[in-house]
Parts: sequence; structure tokens; C-alpha cells
Amino acid sequence: MIDTEKILEARYGLPEKVIFCKRCVMSNQRPTSTHEFKHSQDHKHRSMHIDEEGICDACRYADVKEGIDWKQREEELLRLLDKHRRNDGYYDCVVPGSGGKDSAYAAHILKYKYGMHPLTVTWPPVIYTDIGWKNFRNWIEIGGFDNITFKPNGKAMKLLTRLSIENLLHPFQTFILGQKNIVPKVAAKYGIPLIFYGENEAEYGNPVADNSTSLRDKSYYAMKDLSKVYMGGVSIPELIEKHKLSLNELSAFLPMDNKEIEKINLIVNYLGYYIKWTPQEAYYYAAEHTGFQANPVRTEGTYSKYNSLDDRIDGFHFYTTFIKFGIGRTTYEASQEIRNKHLTRQEGVALVKRFDGEFPKQYFKEVMEYIGMDPEHFLELCDRFRSPHLWKKENGKWCLRHQVT
Repeated sequence: MIDTEKILEARYGLPEKVIFCKRCVMSNQRPTSTHEFKHSQDHKHRSMHIDEEGICDACRYADVKEGIDWKQREEELLRLLDKHRRNDGYYDCVVPGSGGKDSAYAAHILKYKYGMHPLTVTWPPVIYTDIGWKNFRNWIEIGGFDNITFKPNGKAMKLLTRLSIENLLHPFQTFILGQKNIVPKVAAKYGIPLIFYGENEAEYGNPVADNSTSLRDKSYYAMKDLSKVYMGGVSIPELIEKHKLSLNELSAFLPMDNKEIEKINLIVNYLGYYIKWTPQEAYYYAAEHTGFQANPVRTEGTYSKYNSLDDRIDGFHFYTTFIKFGIGRTTYEASQEIRNKHLTRQEGVALVKRFDGEFPKQYFKEVMEYIGMDPEHFLELCDRFRSPHLWKKENGKWCLRHQVT
């Protein structure tokens, strides 16, 4: 007898019942937060909430944005900037980024519209694309910004990327950790308490980011017991003992120490809280003011040409979200453009059916060689990580049990 419940197991803490938002094309399988330092293939996710009327949190926030008094929000921003603005030639805020449309837009308006003096900080892509490297250079050269780029140890980055794929099917897990944690470290090192990101996390259905948050309130920035910290699904002691990485080689990926946090009250802000943030308009602005360029061809896995262009591993990240959650790059982008009224839902559904889950073949061989993984092993991992409640095989091919309509 076939154990149906076992076959339809929902992994990763995902809801067993798949529900699609009635307004955009996102499903309740989208993770909104992850325990980035946890390990094992059973890592849990908090998923997108869809209310009784069938509308997701991100679409509800889009409604909220329409009712916000943006003039009043900008006045709040000006008061904050006036409090931190310096006239002694030193930096007064930090803007993380690598020259994509959002970081280019954020840094430029802070400097040229609001008269701030940003220091840009970059945790570079694992493997730059040609267009990504060009956009990064244009951001700094044409936009006119000082920049600190922290290039992590290549040996560590390669190994941690491979382990993240093998243990979590999450190519960017350790990259994201380093990217997130390097910014407060640089800000503290240079004595710059004000950090600005671009979009508010609520744009994607994550918990709404307040206008400013002290790092002292964010416990995940400080880890006291390294034996309980996992990266790429492997504990720090095991990375040191089995994989021969020293603590020094791992330190760039780890959060700040509590003692360092206490030295300066770092404040994280989102410009998207203060000004109405529209990704397409950020693209046009960055193109005009910092020389940002879109891909000459459509990006694999989607229909667009200007989102997430800088890393050759980007396509693998979105492909693996499709494998684990049934949500690919097109779903993310179409949902956002529906909320911004640049697409109808019907158009979004058609685009998802056409492009979602497209295999990232352009850089496949190169990425596998870089991390030292056999291509067949990657494909086997993808099959191993498919959640039974999302996937089934028909005529020898995997297909989703539930598709947006």
C-alpha cells in the first residue's frame, strides 16, 4: 500500500496546502525569513501569509503604500539626515551595494538630492558577470562615490558555496551572511552610525521594516557560542576540523561581537520607508545618473533584463528556489510588477508559465568548475530537495502539482 501522506510530505516547514494570491502570482510557499545560521536539510522557513480574502502580505503592503503621506515621510527623512549630516569632510552614512539599480539609486539621491556623504560598501559577487562588473565600475566612476570592497577569502567562498548547495540547496546562503554582516563591521570601523538600504523588506512580503532599527535590537548580529553556528549546513567546529578552514578565514562571514556593537549605536534604515520605491523607476534613474546598463538579452529564468545581473550564480539561486518552493525568478518579478501596476495578473500568469524554472545553462559549466562540483551531482541534489507536496513525476519528467492560474 502506498503511504500517501509520506509522498505528499511538505518539507522546510512549508504549508501543506498551496494557495496563490488572487492579486499577484505569488504563493504561500514563499519563505519570508530563514534561520540563516541553522543547518540540515530540514531547515524551517516562515512563509508568505495569504489572508482570508486571498491576498498576500506584499499586495496588502502595496495598498498601504498608496495611502502613505510621502511628503510627510520625506520630512521624517530630512530630520534624520540633518541629525547625522557632517560638514567636516567625513562620511555620514553607509550605503551597501554592488552597483545594481537599487544601490545606485539609493547612493545617488542621498548624495546629490539630500546632500549626504555616503561611503559605499561592497561584498562582491561570487563570480562577477561582465555586465555586473561594468555596472559596478560605472556606479563608482560615473556616480562619483568612495567605495570599500571587501573580497572574502576565495578558498573559503568556494567551499562554503559548495557546502551551501550540497546541504541546503541554497547557493547564496553563506554569501548572504557575509554580505549582511560586513556592512555593520565597516560602519563600526569607520565610526559611521547610519546605514541605508534601499527597498523596504515589506515590498516582498517580509515583516515590515520600521524606519530605523538599532543593531542592539537584532540578536542575530551577535553570536556568543560558535559551536551553535552553522554555515552551509556545517558547524563552525566541523568547518575548522574537517574542512580545514581557520576561524580567521571564516570570521568575515560571522556577525559582529556584542562588544563591538556597544561601541557605536548603528542604525539600519530603508529608503523605501521614506520615499515611494518603484524598481522600474530606480532602473531608469540609475541608467541616467550612474551609467547602469541592462543585459542585452533576457535574463535566464525570467522576462526582464535589469534585475540581479551582477553574479553568475544568481540564476542558480532562483532555480533552487523553484526546486524547493515551486517559485522561480519570474514569479518574484512578475508579482512585484503586478503590484506596481506594470503588469496585469493575466500577463503575469502567462509569463510564469513561460519562463519560471528555466535552467541556468549559460554559466552552469563554469559555476560547477568553480565550486568543484560534478554537474550530475548538482542535478541529483535538485531532485533530492524537491518537496513531495509540490512535485510529481509524469512520463519521467518532474512537474509541479500546483500551478498559478
